[in-house]
Amino acid sequence: MQSTVNLLSPSCLTLSPILPLVFIVFTAETGPVVSLKNGKVRGEYMTVKGIEQRVQQYLGIPFARPPVGPLRLAAPQPAEPWEGERDGTRQPHMCIQDPVISQHIVNVMAIEYDLPDVSEDCLYLNVYTPKEAATVKRLPVFFWIHGGGLSMGAASQYDASPLAAYQNMVVVIIQYRLGILGFLSTGDEHAPGNWGFLDQIAALKWVQENIESFGGDPQSVTIAGESAGGISASILTLSPLAKGLFHRAIFQSGVATLGTYTSKEPLVIAKVVANLTECDCTTNEHLVKCIREKTEEDLVNATKKMKTFMGATVDGVFLKDLAEELLKSKAVEKVPVLLGVTNHEFGWILPSSFAPPGWSEGFDRQSAMSIMNVFYPAGASGLNNLIADEYFKDAKTPEDIRDGFTEMLGDLFMVLPVIKVAGYHRDAGAPVYMYEFQHRPEMHKETRPSFVKSDHADDIGFMFGSCFWNGHIKITGTVTEEEEKLCKTMMAYWANFARTGSPNGEELILWPLYDQKEEYMELGLKQVVAQSLKKDKVHFMTVLLPQKLHSLAAPPLQ
Repeated sequence: MQSTVNLLSPSCLTLSPILPLVFIVFTAETGPVVSLKNGKVRGEYMTVKGIEQRVQQYLGIPFARPPVGPLRLAAPQPAEPWEGERDGTRQPHMCIQDPVISQHIVNVMAIEYDLPDVSEDCLYLNVYTPKEAATVKRLPVFFWIHGGGLSMGAASQYDASPLAAYQNMVVVIIQYRLGILGFLSTGDEHAPGNWGFLDQIAALKWVQENIESFGGDPQSVTIAGESAGGISASILTLSPLAKGLFHRAIFQSGVATLGTYTSKEPLVIAKVVANLTECDCTTNEHLVKCIREKTEEDLVNATKKMKTFMGATVDGVFLKDLAEELLKSKAVEKVPVLLGVTNHEFGWILPSSFAPPGWSEGFDRQSAMSIMNVFYPAGASGLNNLIADEYFKDAKTPEDIRDGFTEMLGDLFMVLPVIKVAGYHRDAGAPVYMYEFQHRPEMHKETRPSFVKSDHADDIGFMFGSCFWNGHIKITGTVTEEEEKLCKTMMAYWANFARTGSPNGEELILWPLYDQKEEYMELGLKQVVAQSLKKDKVHFMTVLLPQKLHSLAAPPLQ
C-alpha cells in the first residue's frame, strides 16, 4: 500500500493525519510496514503482469494463538501481541494434512510453487492491498476460504495480487484447522467440534478489528470460497456466530447441503478417528485426551488413512440445525449471494483420486455402479440404479458410460445442490446471481484428456486473475490472449459483486438476478445469459425419480 505522498528521505515517513484510519509506514528499500492491533508487520511490494499498479503483500499474519497443547480441539483464542516488526514475506505453514496429496493436486492444476511445511501452528492469513489504498476511500474486502474437502489446502496456493491491483480491493486469504484437528466432535462437552469453522469466524473478527489498517472497509466484507471453501461460506450464512461479520457471500462449486458436511451424529466419525489413531473410545473423555496427546506425525499418518470427510456438527451454538432444515425455514443471513458451478465438476481432478485405473478410457456400468454405491450406500438397493438409468440411457460404448458417469456424479455432488441452494436464498428474499463456468483452460491442453470440459476448480484461476500472476506461483501451461480477457472479465464481475452486491458494471454483459425465471450466466470466452440450468436433470430428480420410487414401493395390483 505505497502512498503517493513523496518520501522525504530514505527513512520512514508516516501518513498524513488526514487519513487516520490507515497505519502504514513506507521505507524505500525494505518494503511497507503496517501497524496492527497486536504489532507491526513488514510486507513487500509485488507486481502483476499487464498493469503498472503495484500491490502490498503481507503474509503469515497470526489471527489466533497457535492451537497447540491445551488449545488442541478447543475454540481459537485471540492472537498475542508481539514486539518489533514481524516478517510478513514468508508463506505460513500449512495446517495438518497429507503433503503428498497436496503436492499431487498442485501438479494436476498445472501450477508450480514450493509447498510450505505442515504444522499444527497454522492459524495465519495473507493480505493483499493496492499500494494507493492509503490515499483513497476505504476499499471492499474479499475474504477467501480455501477448498480441499476440509482436509487439505492452504493460503499459499493462491496469489491475490491481480485482484488487488486490477480491481482496487483488499483481499484476505485465510487458513483454518483441517481434518481431525479441525472437525472432530464427540457431540458433547469434551469436543463440541466445528474448530475449523470457529477459526474462520476468528479470522472474520480479526478483519473487523484490523482491516482498516490496510485501507479496507470492515462494513464491506464478502466471504467467498470454492469447493470446501464454498461449503464453508455457505455454512457461515447459517451460523448465528457469524452474523454481522460479512455483507455478501460467494459459493463456488460448494454449498452447505453437500453430502454430510453438516451432521447431527458426529460420534460415528469420531469412532473411525479413534480406530485410525489407536485411541480408546470407551468414553468420549478418553478419546479426546488421547487425540490431544498424539504427535503431529501421528495425526498426519491418521489423515492419510481417512476415507471419510468431516464437517460441521449441529451443536446448538455454531449451528442450530442441519443445513437443509435451516435453509428450508429461511433461517439464513439474507445477504446478496453469487454462486455457481463448472460444466464438468467431476471431469478429471475428482475421479482421478478414486476411480479405477484406466477409467478415463471408459468402463462398464458395473464398474460405474460400484463407485456410486460407495459414495451413496443408502441407494445401493435400487435408487442408484434408477439414477444411473437416467444418465446412461443413451450410452452405447464404454466412453459413453464414462461420460454419463462423470456427469452423474458431478450433478449429484455439486450441480444439483448448488441449484437447490440458489432457490433457497432467492426464496428467503436475498438477491442471487448464478453462473456456470464453461471454459476449458488452455493450460490443461496437454495434461487432460480431450473429453474433459471445465473441471472442478477451473474457475478459480480466472476470478483470481492467474493470467497475470508474477509472484510465487507459476503456470506451467499456455495462457492465451482470449483467456487474459476472460480473467479481466471474471475479476470485474467478482469485484463488482464485492463492492455493490451485484456483479454488473461497465463494459460487461448484463448478469440478471436468479429469480423465478432462473436466469444465469454462462461464463466462457463469451458470456451468455441462459435459463434453467440442468432443467431436465432437475425435473428428473424432483419429479420423475420420486414417482418411480413411489411406484416401486406400491403394492402390486390385484
